[in-house]
Amino acid sequence: MTEFTALASRIARHTPGDGTFDTPLPGVQLIRWSAPSEPMPVIYEPTVCLVAQGRKRANVGTTSHVYDRARHLIASVGLPVMGSVIEASESAPYLCLQIDLDMTEIAELAMRHPAARDVAVPASGLSLNETSLELQDAATRLVTLLETPDDIPTLAPLTLREIYYRLLTGPGGGILRHMAHADSRLNQIARAIAWIRKHFREACRIEQAADIAGMSRSNFHLHFRSVTSLSPIEFRTQLRMQEARKLMVADGIDAASAGFSVGYDSPSQFSRDYSRLFGRPPAQDASQLRNAVAA
Repeated sequence: MTEFTALASRIARHTPGDGTFDTPLPGVQLIRWSAPSEPMPVIYEPTVCLVAQGRKRANVGTTSHVYDRARHLIASVGLPVMGSVIEASESAPYLCLQIDLDMTEIAELAMRHPAARDVAVPASGLSLNETSLELQDAATRLVTLLETPDDIPTLAPLTLREIYYRLLTGPGGGILRHMAHADSRLNQIARAIAWIRKHFREACRIEQAADIAGMSRSNFHLHFRSVTSLSPIEFRTQLRMQEARKLMVADGIDAASAGFSVGYDSPSQFSRDYSRLFGRPPAQDASQLRNAVAA
């Protein structure tokens, strides 16, 4: 049995149906999907996604990232993403291990194991990297701990630390090292992103985020787009649209109220922005999504 097959088998054992499943492992979720899915908005927090079976696409702005069992995805900042499973079936579902990145642990490892040479750092907040056999093996052992829960408190921290070490010393290590440095450009943009996410409903000047990042206006806009593939205004708009969609679908509120709730004074402007992002007017989109969930 290859490590890929072993990891897929372990994940399948602990995902009784489609969806995202929390686990007793700290910061670890398992994902299963038995058919290709429509693009759906989601916020990618700093995390690593290791696919054991199937394939997924993550679109941020105009940039598309496709990852599978050969390539894992690292998200270095909280990004609004349109995600879709593009390869999955009942007999071979999409199976993924998602691990939140513990930056305290990674920073300590980075100090203990400095880079042997300068490492190129991807400009984007999402990066794809080759998944090594050693990383696959550690991931499989982590999920296997779900079968011996008494071992989790002692062994899970050790296995997670090994996974962080494999990531740090692998091809995606450069971005993790920059994430671990408080004064890096990546962390400057991350601070601005956190501020925008907290204040996205408010009618505040987006340029305030440049002050939060400690950058000039021109440098901030340049580096923000490099990391997120979006302008700060586009980033805020996507956050607003994702929240409005959730309010309409999950809470059943009308489009005008949803738009007002996320910071729009003009229902027509809200409808235009929503249609541009999701391809359908707000009420029609929410109705179709509710019907799909109920079917």
